[in-house]
Amino acid sequence: MAPARDRRTGFSRRRQYGAFLAYVLAVAGAVVGAVLLVASTFNPPAFGALRMTLGSVTAPISGAFVTVGDAVSGVPDTIGHYFFVHDENARLRAELEQSRKLLQTARTIAYDNRRLRRLLAIRDRTADTVAVARLVSSTGSSGRRFALLNAGRWQGVMPGMGVRGPEGLVGRVTEAGPAASRVLLLTDPESIVPVRRTRDGMPAIAVGRGDGTLDVRSVATNVRLAKGELFVTSGTGGLYAPNIPVARIQTAGGDVAVAKPFSHPDTLDFAIVQRAFMPMPPPAPAPRP
Repeated sequence: MAPARDRRTGFSRRRQYGAFLAYVLAVAGAVVGAVLLVASTFNPPAFGALRMTLGSVTAPISGAFVTVGDAVSGVPDTIGHYFFVHDENARLRAELEQSRKLLQTARTIAYDNRRLRRLLAIRDRTADTVAVARLVSSTGSSGRRFALLNAGRWQGVMPGMGVRGPEGLVGRVTEAGPAASRVLLLTDPESIVPVRRTRDGMPAIAVGRGDGTLDVRSVATNVRLAKGELFVTSGTGGLYAPNIPVARIQTAGGDVAVAKPFSHPDTLDFAIVQRAFMPMPPPAPAPRP
Protein backbone atom coordinates (compact mmCIF):
# COMPACT_ATOMS: atom_id res chain seq x y z
CA MET A 1 0.00 0.00 0.00
CA ALA A 2 1.31 3.44 -0.88
CA PRO A 3 2.34 5.71 2.06
CA ALA A 4 0.11 8.59 3.06
CA ARG A 5 0.93 11.88 1.34
CA ASP A 6 0.51 14.08 4.47
CA ARG A 7 3.17 12.28 6.51
CA ARG A 8 6.09 14.54 7.57
CA THR A 9 9.37 12.65 7.44
CA GLY A 10 11.56 12.96 10.53
CA PHE A 11 8.98 14.67 12.81
CA SER A 12 8.83 11.79 15.28
CA ARG A 13 12.57 11.38 15.23
CA ARG A 14 13.12 15.03 16.16
CA ARG A 15 10.73 14.66 19.06
CA GLN A 16 12.59 11.59 20.24
CA TYR A 17 15.92 13.40 20.05
CA GLY A 18 14.49 16.35 21.98
CA ALA A 19 13.06 14.13 24.73
CA PHE A 20 16.34 12.20 24.97
CA LEU A 21 18.36 15.44 25.26
CA ALA A 22 16.02 16.71 28.00
CA TYR A 23 16.47 13.49 29.97
CA VAL A 24 20.27 13.70 29.59
CA LEU A 25 20.34 17.31 30.85
CA ALA A 26 18.08 16.46 33.80
CA VAL A 27 20.24 13.51 34.83
CA ALA A 28 23.44 15.57 34.42
CA GLY A 29 22.00 18.37 36.55
CA ALA A 30 20.99 15.92 39.27
CA VAL A 31 24.47 14.35 39.28
CA VAL A 32 26.21 17.75 39.46
CA GLY A 33 23.90 18.84 42.29
CA ALA A 34 24.60 15.63 44.24
CA VAL A 35 28.37 16.07 43.80
CA LEU A 36 28.21 19.70 45.01
CA LEU A 37 26.08 18.67 48.00
CA VAL A 38 28.58 15.98 48.99
CA ALA A 39 31.52 18.39 48.51
CA SER A 40 29.88 21.11 50.65
CA THR A 41 29.21 18.58 53.42
CA PHE A 42 32.50 16.69 53.59
CA ASN A 43 35.01 19.22 52.19
CA PRO A 44 33.85 22.85 52.74
CA PRO A 45 37.21 24.47 51.73
CA ALA A 46 37.20 22.73 48.35
CA PHE A 47 33.54 23.65 47.85
CA GLY A 48 34.33 27.29 48.73
CA ALA A 49 37.15 27.38 46.17
CA LEU A 50 34.85 25.89 43.51
CA ARG A 51 32.09 28.38 44.40
CA MET A 52 34.47 31.34 44.09
CA THR A 53 35.77 30.02 40.75
CA LEU A 54 32.23 29.79 39.39
CA GLY A 55 31.49 33.20 40.88
CA SER A 56 34.45 34.66 39.03
CA VAL A 57 32.91 33.38 35.78
CA THR A 58 29.35 34.58 36.46
CA ALA A 59 30.20 37.89 38.17
CA PRO A 60 31.03 39.80 34.93
CA ILE A 61 27.81 38.56 33.33
CA SER A 62 25.76 39.58 36.38
CA GLY A 63 27.51 42.94 36.43
CA ALA A 64 26.55 43.55 32.79
CA PHE A 65 22.90 42.75 33.50
CA VAL A 66 22.95 45.05 36.55
CA THR A 67 24.41 47.86 34.46
CA VAL A 68 21.69 47.48 31.82
CA GLY A 69 19.00 47.31 34.51
CA ASP A 70 20.31 50.48 36.19
CA ALA A 71 20.31 52.29 32.84
CA VAL A 72 16.72 51.28 32.08
CA SER A 73 15.41 52.02 35.58
CA GLY A 74 17.07 55.44 35.53
CA VAL A 75 15.06 56.66 32.51
CA PRO A 76 11.92 57.66 34.53
CA ASP A 77 14.07 59.50 37.09
CA THR A 78 15.83 61.40 34.33
CA ILE A 79 12.51 62.50 32.84
CA GLY A 80 11.18 63.52 36.25
CA HIS A 81 14.29 65.58 37.04
CA TYR A 82 13.98 67.29 33.68
CA PHE A 83 10.47 68.60 34.46
CA PHE A 84 11.28 69.63 38.04
CA VAL A 85 14.76 71.00 37.40
CA HIS A 86 13.81 74.61 38.24
CA ASP A 87 12.48 73.77 41.70
CA GLU A 88 15.50 71.56 42.29
CA ASN A 89 17.82 74.39 41.31
CA ALA A 90 16.16 76.87 43.70
CA ARG A 91 16.33 74.42 46.58
CA LEU A 92 19.99 73.66 45.93
CA ARG A 93 20.83 77.38 45.82
CA ALA A 94 19.25 77.85 49.25
CA GLU A 95 21.15 74.88 50.64
CA LEU A 96 24.38 76.18 49.13
CA GLU A 97 23.95 79.52 50.87
CA GLN A 98 23.47 77.77 54.21
CA SER A 99 26.40 75.44 53.57
CA ARG A 100 28.79 78.32 52.97
CA LYS A 101 28.45 79.48 56.56
CA LEU A 102 28.93 75.95 57.87
CA LEU A 103 31.92 75.46 55.59
CA GLN A 104 33.62 78.56 56.93
CA THR A 105 33.18 77.31 60.49
CA ALA A 106 34.41 73.84 59.53
CA ARG A 107 37.53 75.27 57.89
CA THR A 108 38.38 77.19 61.05
CA ILE A 109 37.94 74.07 63.18
CA ALA A 110 39.99 71.97 60.75
CA TYR A 111 42.81 74.52 60.80
CA ASP A 112 42.90 74.52 64.60
CA ASN A 113 42.78 70.72 64.60
CA ARG A 114 45.75 70.43 62.23
CA ARG A 115 47.74 72.95 64.28
CA LEU A 116 47.11 71.09 67.52
CA ARG A 117 47.99 67.76 65.94
CA ARG A 118 51.30 69.15 64.72
CA LEU A 119 52.03 70.44 68.22
CA LEU A 120 51.20 67.04 69.74
CA ALA A 121 52.98 65.12 66.95
CA ILE A 122 49.90 62.98 66.29
CA ARG A 123 49.94 60.97 63.07
CA ASP A 124 46.65 59.86 61.54
CA ARG A 125 46.36 56.39 60.11
CA THR A 126 43.99 55.80 57.20
CA ALA A 127 42.88 52.59 55.54
CA ASP A 128 44.23 52.14 52.01
CA THR A 129 41.77 51.54 49.18
CA VAL A 130 42.44 48.24 47.42
CA ALA A 131 39.68 48.16 44.80
CA VAL A 132 36.38 49.74 43.81
CA ALA A 133 33.97 47.12 42.46
CA ARG A 134 30.29 46.42 41.96
CA LEU A 135 28.12 44.32 44.28
CA VAL A 136 26.41 42.16 41.68
CA SER A 137 24.15 40.16 44.03
CA SER A 138 23.18 39.73 47.68
CA THR A 139 21.02 37.40 49.76
CA GLY A 140 17.93 39.19 50.96
CA SER A 141 15.58 36.45 52.14
CA SER A 142 17.72 33.81 53.89
CA GLY A 143 19.01 33.82 57.45
CA ARG A 144 22.61 34.21 56.25
CA ARG A 145 23.49 37.51 54.58
CA PHE A 146 26.23 37.49 51.93
CA ALA A 147 27.01 39.52 48.81
CA LEU A 148 29.09 38.82 45.70
CA LEU A 149 31.69 41.43 44.82
CA ASN A 150 32.94 41.79 41.24
CA ALA A 151 36.62 41.82 42.28
CA GLY A 152 38.98 39.16 43.56
CA ARG A 153 42.61 38.22 44.06
CA TRP A 154 43.54 39.56 40.64
CA GLN A 155 42.53 43.02 41.91
CA GLY A 156 44.30 42.55 45.26
CA VAL A 157 41.22 41.63 47.32
CA MET A 158 41.98 39.20 50.14
CA PRO A 159 39.88 37.64 52.94
CA GLY A 160 39.62 39.85 56.02
CA MET A 161 39.46 43.19 54.19
CA GLY A 162 36.69 45.64 55.04
CA VAL A 163 34.06 46.71 52.51
CA ARG A 164 32.23 50.05 52.68
CA GLY A 165 29.90 52.09 50.51
CA PRO A 166 29.12 55.80 50.17
CA GLU A 167 26.62 55.68 53.05
CA GLY A 168 28.57 53.49 55.46
CA LEU A 169 30.03 50.11 56.29
CA VAL A 170 28.91 47.07 54.26
CA GLY A 171 30.86 44.16 55.78
CA ARG A 172 34.09 42.23 55.25
CA VAL A 173 35.49 39.80 52.70
CA THR A 174 35.39 36.14 53.78
CA GLU A 175 36.34 34.35 50.54
CA ALA A 176 38.26 35.60 47.51
CA GLY A 177 38.41 33.98 44.08
CA PRO A 178 40.32 35.06 40.97
CA ALA A 179 37.80 37.76 39.94
CA ALA A 180 35.04 37.61 42.58
CA SER A 181 34.77 37.77 46.37
CA ARG A 182 32.21 36.81 48.98
CA VAL A 183 31.30 39.54 51.45
CA LEU A 184 29.84 38.86 54.91
CA LEU A 185 27.26 41.63 55.39
CA LEU A 186 26.73 43.54 58.62
CA THR A 187 23.27 42.02 59.07
CA ASP A 188 24.54 38.43 59.12
CA PRO A 189 24.37 36.78 62.58
CA GLU A 190 28.10 35.99 62.37
CA SER A 191 29.02 39.69 61.92
CA ILE A 192 30.30 41.55 65.01
CA VAL A 193 31.55 45.14 64.65
CA PRO A 194 32.93 47.34 67.48
CA VAL A 195 31.17 50.72 67.35
CA ARG A 196 30.78 53.88 69.41
CA ARG A 197 28.01 56.40 69.88
CA THR A 198 28.68 59.69 68.12
CA ARG A 199 27.09 61.77 70.88
CA ASP A 200 29.44 60.81 73.69
CA GLY A 201 31.75 58.09 72.35
CA MET A 202 30.15 55.30 74.38
CA PRO A 203 31.53 51.92 73.18
CA ALA A 204 29.16 49.23 71.92
CA ILE A 205 28.98 46.19 69.65
CA ALA A 206 26.81 45.87 66.51
CA VAL A 207 25.67 42.29 65.86
CA GLY A 208 23.65 41.18 62.84
CA ARG A 209 20.16 39.79 63.34
CA GLY A 210 19.79 38.02 59.98
CA ASP A 211 16.66 40.00 59.02
CA GLY A 212 18.23 43.18 57.63
CA THR A 213 18.71 44.91 61.01
CA LEU A 214 21.32 45.02 63.78
CA ASP A 215 21.44 44.63 67.53
CA VAL A 216 23.46 47.41 69.18
CA ARG A 217 24.69 46.12 72.54
CA SER A 218 26.20 48.59 74.94
CA VAL A 219 29.43 47.61 76.66
CA ALA A 220 28.53 49.69 79.72
CA THR A 221 25.62 48.84 82.02
CA ASN A 222 22.51 50.86 82.88
CA VAL A 223 22.57 52.67 79.55
CA ARG A 224 19.54 53.94 77.65
CA LEU A 225 19.72 53.84 73.85
CA ALA A 226 17.36 56.41 72.33
CA LYS A 227 15.76 56.29 68.91
CA GLY A 228 17.74 58.11 66.22
CA GLU A 229 21.16 57.84 67.87
CA LEU A 230 24.05 57.26 65.47
CA PHE A 231 26.83 54.69 65.78
CA VAL A 232 30.12 54.59 63.86
CA THR A 233 33.09 52.22 63.87
CA SER A 234 35.43 52.69 66.80
CA GLY A 235 38.58 51.21 65.25
CA THR A 236 38.85 48.63 68.02
CA GLY A 237 40.21 45.33 66.76
CA GLY A 238 42.12 46.93 63.89
CA LEU A 239 39.92 45.63 61.06
CA TYR A 240 37.69 48.63 60.28
CA ALA A 241 38.90 52.23 60.23
CA PRO A 242 37.23 54.49 62.83
CA ASN A 243 34.35 56.87 62.15
CA ILE A 244 32.68 54.85 59.37
CA PRO A 245 28.86 55.15 59.71
CA VAL A 246 27.32 51.83 60.75
CA ALA A 247 23.73 52.14 62.00
CA ARG A 248 20.99 54.33 63.46
CA ILE A 249 18.87 53.21 66.42
CA GLN A 250 15.41 52.31 65.14
CA THR A 251 13.72 51.18 68.36
CA ALA A 252 14.67 52.61 71.75
CA GLY A 253 15.85 50.16 74.37
CA GLY A 254 18.05 49.62 77.39
CA ASP A 255 21.46 48.02 76.99
CA VAL A 256 20.34 46.43 73.69
CA ALA A 257 18.42 48.17 70.90
CA VAL A 258 17.47 47.39 67.31
CA ALA A 259 19.26 49.52 64.71
CA LYS A 260 19.03 49.98 60.96
CA PRO A 261 22.27 49.96 58.94
CA PHE A 262 23.13 52.96 56.80
CA SER A 263 24.26 50.87 53.83
CA HIS A 264 21.76 48.65 51.98
CA PRO A 265 23.43 46.15 49.61
CA ASP A 266 20.23 45.75 47.57
CA THR A 267 20.44 49.38 46.44
CA LEU A 268 24.23 49.72 46.46
CA ASP A 269 25.97 49.99 43.09
CA PHE A 270 29.65 50.16 43.94
CA ALA A 271 31.63 49.36 47.07
CA ILE A 272 35.15 50.13 48.26
CA VAL A 273 37.47 47.40 49.53
CA GLN A 274 39.98 48.65 52.11
CA ARG A 275 42.96 47.07 53.79
CA ALA A 276 42.80 46.33 57.49
CA PHE A 277 43.14 49.52 59.53
CA MET A 278 45.74 47.97 61.83
CA PRO A 279 47.00 44.78 60.15
CA MET A 280 48.37 42.04 62.33
CA PRO A 281 52.20 42.03 62.55
CA PRO A 282 53.97 39.16 60.83
CA PRO A 283 54.77 36.18 63.06
CA ALA A 284 58.16 36.21 64.75
CA PRO A 285 60.69 33.82 63.21
CA ALA A 286 61.20 30.62 65.14
CA PRO A 287 64.45 30.54 67.11
CA ARG A 288 67.14 28.38 65.66
CA PRO A 289 68.35 25.50 67.82
